[in-house]
Amino acid sequence: MEHQQYRLIFKHVDQPDYSNDIECYIKNGGYEDLKKAVGMQPEAICQEVLDSGVRGRGGAGFPAGMKWKFLDRKSGKPIYLICNADESEPGTFKDRQIIHQDPHQLIEGMMCAAYAIQAKLAFIYIRGEFYEGYQILERAIEEARNKNFLGDDILGSGYSCDIIVHRGAGAYICGEETGLIESLEGKRANPRIKPPYFPAALGAYQCPTIVNNVETLCDVKHIIHMGGEAFSKIGTPGNTGTRIWCVSGHVQKPGYYEFPCAGVTLGQLIFDVCGGLKPGRKLKAVIPGGSSAKVLRADERFKGKLKDGTDFDWGVEDIPMDFDSLMACGSMSGSGGVIVMDDTTDMVEALANINYFYAHESCGQCTPCREGVPWMRKVTARMCAGQAREEDADLLMNIADQIAGRTICAFGEAASWPVQSFIEKFKDEFIQKAREQAALRNDGKPTKIETTLI
Repeated sequence: MEHQQYRLIFKHVDQPDYSNDIECYIKNGGYEDLKKAVGMQPEAICQEVLDSGVRGRGGAGFPAGMKWKFLDRKSGKPIYLICNADESEPGTFKDRQIIHQDPHQLIEGMMCAAYAIQAKLAFIYIRGEFYEGYQILERAIEEARNKNFLGDDILGSGYSCDIIVHRGAGAYICGEETGLIESLEGKRANPRIKPPYFPAALGAYQCPTIVNNVETLCDVKHIIHMGGEAFSKIGTPGNTGTRIWCVSGHVQKPGYYEFPCAGVTLGQLIFDVCGGLKPGRKLKAVIPGGSSAKVLRADERFKGKLKDGTDFDWGVEDIPMDFDSLMACGSMSGSGGVIVMDDTTDMVEALANINYFYAHESCGQCTPCREGVPWMRKVTARMCAGQAREEDADLLMNIADQIAGRTICAFGEAASWPVQSFIEKFKDEFIQKAREQAALRNDGKPTKIETTLI
């Protein structure tokens, strides 16, 4: 069965007759929602976003309208809006498609949001490697400025705001909003302590700041177009609107797919939408929300109650793809990156690959993260080099437990959750690898030189 996508944000993505210039965008109804927005009271737009129930699409899933509500509007300081276009989470590749193929949708969504919070200036913080995307955005911003969709006295409304595109230096930690702000200010991207540095009160240049993801800001345009109540009817209560899922790994049709929240189950996404696995392969595991999300075994069952009190009894393939359902099953929807692994996957090597990434990306500000994450990388690297030991699984779990919850930002959890879940779900494979490698060694023990790998 082919499940029907609901293309709201991706309506024009991959369409052969659609280009990313402003004339094509306007011909297809572009900037009409900005015209509507500047004719409304800013407070009314904020209420529509709150009523929509839209949750942040960057990872944490915090309600966007609630974040806007926390904004310190009484400080007398200028307010800033930042679009997080860093998209560094492994397994995630949706925001770049919006930037490349429909940049004016992002610009219009940003200007609607900027007007709603009365921002004096807006920034797009884009991942440094996205150079082509940076060039596309610069051209699109110039096109929009020439037509008075941003800049001074936008559409004769008396409201003025411009957008600056800032290229990051390629660090994953810049996806964390306070680390992003530090980088934007020209400093090393060390995340700030919260409290007191909640961006809504003390953000960019110590001024009230809202940081939203690319997909989230695009949603703002559609909320204004249809109204918050109508938007909230897409998806399910608490999980409103559409969600873009990036599916990679061992599926026959990897790619990006947009569905209403909870409009498709994990099994339907893998087997119906993405064509299933290669012939003769079986599903082994899935990471449902980018590499930092906890892995799910294909043979697991989950029982419990959702937030609304609904009882559930699901296998992995039965899990509805939304924020609350995935969280109830011990993982998260995160950034929407679904990584599928079949029965040919060596889970030790898969974890070693993830550990290598996080060890490379740690900013080093917090001791547990600075010391612990590279330590986990060294252990899994040693295991993959033929020097695994049976106690390594417990060692890895112990290190991860000493990192999670003990760092300034969520990077500690991002690096620890894969280790914790891989060991919890596949500990037998880690022990089996150690036994097999010990049998291949002469005395069953690593040599003096080889032990330096830990």
